[in-house]
Amino acid sequence: MTDLTFAFRPVDPIEDAELLHSWVTHPKAAFWMMQGARLEDVERTYMEIAADEHQHALLGLRDGAPAFLMEKYDPAHRELVGLYEPRPGDVGMHFLTPATDTPEHGFTKAVITAVMAHLFEDPAVERVVVEPDVRNKAVHALNAAVGFVAEREIQKPEKEALLSFCTREQFTKAVTA
Repeated sequence: MTDLTFAFRPVDPIEDAELLHSWVTHPKAAFWMMQGARLEDVERTYMEIAADEHQHALLGLRDGAPAFLMEKYDPAHRELVGLYEPRPGDVGMHFLTPATDTPEHGFTKAVITAVMAHLFEDPAVERVVVEPDVRNKAVHALNAAVGFVAEREIQKPEKEALLSFCTREQFTKAVTA
C-alpha cells in the first residue's frame, strides 16, 4: 500500500459541498460530529474555513478523484486555544477517509502518512498536533503508527480529547522503520 500517491487541492466550499456532506454525515464519520448537518451547513462550515487565515481544508486526490479530506489549522488560534502551550512550528490536523463498501487494506494508513508528509513539506512545520476523541481507538492506533505520542486527555467544548504530538523526527522514524 505504500505505493499509493496522492495530490492535494483546496476544498471548493460550493462545488465540493455535496461530496463532503455525504462523507461527514455518514455513520462511520461520527467522530467528525456533523451527523445531523444539512448540505447548507456543510457549505457554510467550509466557506468559513476558506475565509479563515488560521485554517485550511484540502481534498486528497487519488488519480485525480477526491479520496479523503484533510484540515490543517493553527492551534494557537483555533481548536486548542488555552488548552495547551503552542510552540512555534506547531500545526493542527484532522483527516477523514470516507466510508466505502470496498475497503482497501492499508488505505487509511497511506492517507495519514501522505497527510503528515504534506504537512512536513512546509519547512516551518516542526510538530503536528492532534486532538481526537478519546473513544476513537482506531485513529489513536493510526496516529501512533506515524509517530504521534499521546500527552494527555483534555476537555474541549464538544468532546474529551487525547492531545497528541508528532515531530518531524518522530514521523520520519515511524515511517522508515
